[in-house]
Amino acid sequence: MQIFVLKNGADCVEEGFGRKELPDLIADPTNVVWVDLHGETPEHIEEAKEVLENVFKFHYLTIEDCIETRNQPKVEAFPDYLYFIVHGIRPGETGPANFTTKELDGYLGANYVVTFHAERFRSIKTVKQRILSSPFTFSRGAAYILHNILDELVDLYMPVVDAYDEMIHEMSERVLELKKGQNEMLIEIMKLRRSVIRLRRISGRQLEALYRLSHGEFPQIPDQILPFYRDVHDHLVRISDLAENYRDLVSSLFEIHFSVISTRTNDVMKTLAVVSAIILPLSLIAGIYGMNFDFMPELRTRYGYFATLGGMALLAIGLIVYFWKIGWIFAKDYEPPKDLSIAPDRKDDEDV
Repeated sequence: MQIFVLKNGADCVEEGFGRKELPDLIADPTNVVWVDLHGETPEHIEEAKEVLENVFKFHYLTIEDCIETRNQPKVEAFPDYLYFIVHGIRPGETGPANFTTKELDGYLGANYVVTFHAERFRSIKTVKQRILSSPFTFSRGAAYILHNILDELVDLYMPVVDAYDEMIHEMSERVLELKKGQNEMLIEIMKLRRSVIRLRRISGRQLEALYRLSHGEFPQIPDQILPFYRDVHDHLVRISDLAENYRDLVSSLFEIHFSVISTRTNDVMKTLAVVSAIILPLSLIAGIYGMNFDFMPELRTRYGYFATLGGMALLAIGLIVYFWKIGWIFAKDYEPPKDLSIAPDRKDDEDV
């Protein structure tokens, strides 16, 4: 447990306080207090539970939710405080193929902020370094401290969101280059899809909680601090919109994948059909002259064998030329014009 306090008239934030001093620190409305509770060990959890129950006297249902780490983002209002749950990413573990989050629980009162987390948060560490170097954050009140924590937490989403864009673009190119069906590619798309869905679900519910925090619903957040919360909400709106777009793009990856596989299969079937069409008349001729009849035309002529082979070769060449003319084989891939400025449509537009 760490306790940070800015006393009235002090020029720096103090720390190093203990459990026994906490009730008096909170009772003084001129103090601004931040209590950061850890839940990394059973002893830490018991200490946090005791502080939440006996010092702050929070509602027991919120304490249960706070200790439990499988809750969705939300915010709940009480007469003297509000309770919130938000999710932050796990740096180093979270990526486009595996979006994982960790839970941050907390309370905001008139002159205090309480945070509880079972894992370390980079955003909380950053804010701690900031307040120890300058008392400005504390001097603006408890609500502004919470804003700084949420702002840092949401900003850490952006590198992960950018990685989604790069991975989707890279996978789109790989899908178009597929030569045959690859289960590995399909598995990658499925993992990406699950990750995007989780990002969309978490960001959507977190967006609802931040909307309530940023629109003056709670008296614990003064009007002059609301614009800062709205700024965090706007950042999360962008992330949520991008997550929705990525979900559509990943769905299109499935369609492109199956379309490419279908096209490749059709090409193979077309090739086999052309080969079969060429072989079939040759097999017919070979079958006819392979029958054991004594009286057959050209059966005993001197050059009958070579004439038959020559006729079969000419027939095969003729079929190949015919299939080439109609575009079944040896067809060139479409190449877009290199200089789009001379395209007819563009020229017409310039004339207009």
